[in-house]
Amino acid sequence: QVQLVESGGGSVQPGGSLRLSCAASGSIFRVNVMAWYRQAPGKQRELVATITTTGSANYADSAEGRFTISRDNAKRTVYLQMNTLKPEDTAVYYCNAEIRRNFGDRTYDYWGQGTQVTVSS
Repeated sequence: QVQLVESGGGSVQPGGSLRLSCAASGSIFRVNVMAWYRQAPGKQRELVATITTTGSANYADSAEGRFTISRDNAKRTVYLQMNTLKPEDTAVYYCNAEIRRNFGDRTYDYWGQGTQVTVSS
């Protein structure tokens, strides 16, 4: 069994910062690309940022310059540092990871349970 467990969400005022974490655990051979998505009320889930095993990161336009994705491969953990938060960043943030459970197997997509981020004055 594989689990992604997120933490670090909460409420913050505009201009504030939050740091999200997501740890993968269970029967895992290798964690490939890790990512953060978000879903605001009434909207579709959207990609925020991705990071490869070597640390190459990509960001949505809305996150570029304000958010930083990073990972600790030894801990199988991905982080999202969010600065200069805006009300439009309010959403449930989901962690995603491509995971190979055994050597030679294909990879599967796994999702965390989501963590709420609310930006409001």
